[in-house]
Amino acid sequence: MQTIQSKNSGKGFRIGIVVSRFNEHITNRLLDGCLDELTKLGVKKNDVTVVWVPGAFEIPLVSVELAKKKNIDAVICLGAIVKGETLHYDLVANESARGIAQASLMTGKPVIFEVLAADTMLLVEKRAQVKGDNKGRDAAKAAVEMIDVMKKIKNAVCSM
Repeated sequence: MQTIQSKNSGKGFRIGIVVSRFNEHITNRLLDGCLDELTKLGVKKNDVTVVWVPGAFEIPLVSVELAKKKNIDAVICLGAIVKGETLHYDLVANESARGIAQASLMTGKPVIFEVLAADTMLLVEKRAQVKGDNKGRDAAKAAVEMIDVMKKIKNAVCSM
């Protein structure tokens, strides 16, 4: 039996981050947490490209373009959608999730989904704390782990 696991070191990894400007007070905190965690994991600042887009709906298109780049190992998608009075919330949340998943499958690269979607601003804020729970940090960890796992799978000598 062969087991493939990540070493959780981002040394030499190149990351693209797509961030929504909508609810920017939240997405800035997600980005700060993400960048801080990437640094702790060994990813150099020069190996990170951040692209800002108007909203969560625009994230998938840019994530595909970044993931197609040879000098990008993974893409992290950060956004925040808060439920309002119309179905717009559901449409944006669903299509953002679908598009981000499709970007990963189309390119064969990790495209990490961390677009927060919640009923209230308070619930979103709880997941984007400066100190405490910050899903941007979780996204950084997931990206580094997935890059390493995918590289190991591609180099594995087994009956896969």
